[in-house]
Amino acid sequence: MLKEGVILGERYEIINRIGSGGMADVYKAMDEKLNRMVAVKVLKPEFREDKTFIAKFRTEAQAAAGLSHPNVVNVFDVGEDRGVYYIVMELVEGITLKDYINRKGKLSVKEATSIAIQVSMGLEAAHNRGIVHRDVKPQNIIISTDGKVKLSDFGIAKATSSNTISSNVMGSVHYSSPEQVRGGYSDYKSDIYSLGITLYEMVTGRVPFDGDTTVAIAIKHLQEEIEAPSKYTPNLPFSLEQIILKCTQKSPDRRYKNMAELIDDLKHSLMDPNGNFVTVTPLSSHAQTVMVSQDELDKIRAGSAEAAARKEEQTGSPRYSKLEDDDDEDDGYEDDEYDDEEYDDDYDEDDDEDDDEEEESGGRADKIITIGGFVVGGIIVCILIYIIVQAVGFGGGSSSGSSSSVSASVTATPTPVDSSATSDTDAEMVTVPDLRNQTEEQATQTANDLGLGVTFGGTEASEEYEEGRVCRQDLQPGTQVRINSTITYYLSSGSGRVQIPTGLIGQSRDAVQASLESLGLNVSFTEQSSSDVAEGNVINLDPGEGSTVEAGTTVTIVVSTGSEQAEQVDVPNLRGYSQEEATRILENLGLNVATTTASSSGVDIGEVISQSPEGGSTVDEGSTVTLVINEREAAAEPTTDPGDGASTVTWSFNKSLNKPDNYNGGVIRLEVIQSVNGSEQSVWSDEGMTLGDDQWPYPINIQWQAPSNASAEVYILISEMDSTGTYQAISKSSTFTADHS
Repeated sequence: MLKEGVILGERYEIINRIGSGGMADVYKAMDEKLNRMVAVKVLKPEFREDKTFIAKFRTEAQAAAGLSHPNVVNVFDVGEDRGVYYIVMELVEGITLKDYINRKGKLSVKEATSIAIQVSMGLEAAHNRGIVHRDVKPQNIIISTDGKVKLSDFGIAKATSSNTISSNVMGSVHYSSPEQVRGGYSDYKSDIYSLGITLYEMVTGRVPFDGDTTVAIAIKHLQEEIEAPSKYTPNLPFSLEQIILKCTQKSPDRRYKNMAELIDDLKHSLMDPNGNFVTVTPLSSHAQTVMVSQDELDKIRAGSAEAAARKEEQTGSPRYSKLEDDDDEDDGYEDDEYDDEEYDDDYDEDDDEDDDEEEESGGRADKIITIGGFVVGGIIVCILIYIIVQAVGFGGGSSSGSSSSVSASVTATPTPVDSSATSDTDAEMVTVPDLRNQTEEQATQTANDLGLGVTFGGTEASEEYEEGRVCRQDLQPGTQVRINSTITYYLSSGSGRVQIPTGLIGQSRDAVQASLESLGLNVSFTEQSSSDVAEGNVINLDPGEGSTVEAGTTVTIVVSTGSEQAEQVDVPNLRGYSQEEATRILENLGLNVATTTASSSGVDIGEVISQSPEGGSTVDEGSTVTLVINEREAAAEPTTDPGDGASTVTWSFNKSLNKPDNYNGGVIRLEVIQSVNGSEQSVWSDEGMTLGDDQWPYPINIQWQAPSNASAEVYILISEMDSTGTYQAISKSSTFTADHS
C-alpha cells in the first residue's frame, strides 16, 4: 500500500486509497502538471514479479487508453516507477447504476432508455476501435454527479482482432451471454446481450435469470427463455420490450448487428413508444435453444470448482460460488463518497477475471496454449500466403462476398495455387458502381454482384442524402479496380439537425440532460422558482420542445428551485390614522398601498375610514392594502325648525349592531334614522367600511343635534355597495331608544 505524499512518475501525488480490487489498489491523486484530481490504479505488490499479471495489467490499459468518449471512463496515462506499475484514470464521482436501481426499485421508461442510449454510445466507440467490453453490467456503469453516464472497467476487454476466445474468462454470470458461459467466441453481440439484460433490470428491478450458484444461472442463460419484462412492469411500452427481447436472443445472429442499430431503435422508442418497428430475425432450424451436454456441464462445473479452489489457496479463506460475489454487492459509491472498504466499480477488478488469468498461467494451460500457438501460427501463415497470391493475381476463381467483412475458416486447407490462372485474374477488372443514395443492404448487394466487398466507414451529416443512405464512398464511381476489391462506404446521419423531444418538461434535471445529450445537443442550466413544478424538475427549455435545431446546439434547461415562500406580514388596524401616517406604516412593513375615498362622520377628514385587508389579518410581503380615506363629513346637523316652542338639543346613542344575515363582506354604509317633525331624517351616517366577522357586533357611540320634540325611537339602515358603486339597502335594525340632554 502506497503512503500519502508518494509521487509516481514525478507527477502524481498520492492523497489516499479509495478502493481495492483483486489485483490492484486505487488511489486518489493530484496530477501536479495539470493541477487536477485523478484516480491511479496500482498493481498490488504480490503480482509485480508475475509477468502474466503485468501483461494483463498493461492489456487493460491498452484496451481503454485508445478510447476517448464522454460515456467511457477515460485513461490518461500508464507507467512504471521504481517497480510500481500504474494506470492513471479519470476520477469519477457519482453512483453506480446498480446502487441507483437498488435505491429506486425500478427506473422510469424514459430514464432507463436515456441511460441505455449513453451506454450504447460508449460501447459503440469501443467497438469501432475493435474492443469488446465483455463485462457490461450495472456495477460497471457510473452515473456521475453531473448526470453523465460512463462505462468503466475494461479489465477483461479484448481486441476482436485477436479472435476473442473466452478461455473461461467471463464477467458476472447474471449478465453473461450464452456464448460466453459456453466458453466460446464472443464479439460485439455479446456486449449487446449484456446490455439487454442490464436494460431488463432497469425497467423491472430484477435480473431475468437467478439461482443459488453461478452454474445454475449459466445453464438458465443457455436453456431457458427470458420472461417478458412486461410481466413485471405491465405499462412497459411495446417497442422497448421488443428491443430488450431482441438484445437478449440466444442466437447472436438474431440480435442487433451493431450498436448503431440499437441506438436508432432506442431513440425511435422515445418518439413512438408503442410502435411496431423492431424486427427480430425468424428462428431458423439451426438456431433453436441449445441444450448443454453432460460434457459441457461438467466443464462448467469443473471450471467453477477450480476457480474456487485457486481462490482459497491464494487468500487462505474458502471461496463459495454464490449468487452474487462480495465485490458486486459492495462496489460503488455510498452517498456519493469514496470509502476505503466499499470502492467504486469504475476501478473494480472482477475476482473471476483474476482466477482465469491464474488458470491460464497454469502448467496444463501453458502446454495447450503453446501447441495451439504453433497450430494457429501455421494456419495464419497459410492464409497469408493464399491472400498474397490472390492479391498479385495468381489465385483462381471469383469471390461472391455476401457480407461487409471477410472471415477465413481456420479449419479449411487453402486452395492450391494454380499458376495457369494468372492471365485470367489480371484481366478481371470491374467498374466501381455508384453506391450513393442506396441503403446499406442495397449497396452491399450491388457491390457483391460485381465481385466487390464493402466495409462500413461510419456516419456523416449530409444535406443531400437522407438518413441511413450511402452518402460517400472511397472508390470513385466509374473507376476500374480488380475484382475482390473493397469499397468503404459512409452512411448519412441526416441533415445534422435534430428535434428536441416533447414530454421533457416536468421531468428531473438529470433525465432531461441525458435525453438531450444522447441526441448530440449541449446543455446549460438556469434556475427559477415555481409553485407548480417540484424542486429539481424542469420548468422550460430554450429552444422549446419540438424545435428542430442543429446538432451541437446548446439547449438552456430552466430548473425549478421550488415554491418561493414569501414572508408573512400582520396588517395593523389603521382606522382613524391620517392617510400619510397609515401609508408610512404599511410601506415600512413591505406592503403596497392603494387608496379610495368616501364620506364619514366617524373620523376626521383625511383619516382612514376602513381598510382591505382588515386589521389583524396576515398577508404575504408585497401584498396591497387598500385604504378608504374620509373626504368630508357625511351628515350635517339638522336644519329643521324645531317649532312649537321646542329647542335644539344634543341626542346620544350607544349600542352594538349585529351582523345582517345577508351581508356579503362588501363596502357598507350605516345611517341612524330619526323621526323629526313627522318625517324620517338621516341624522348620522358612516360609510366606506368593510367589516370582518370578528368586528361584529359593531359598536356605535354617536351624538347629533335635533329638536327636543323629535322621536326618541331611532333605527339603523344598513346599505351595501354594488358593482356600480351605488349603495343598496340590505337591512334595517330594530328600533332603539335615543337619549337627549
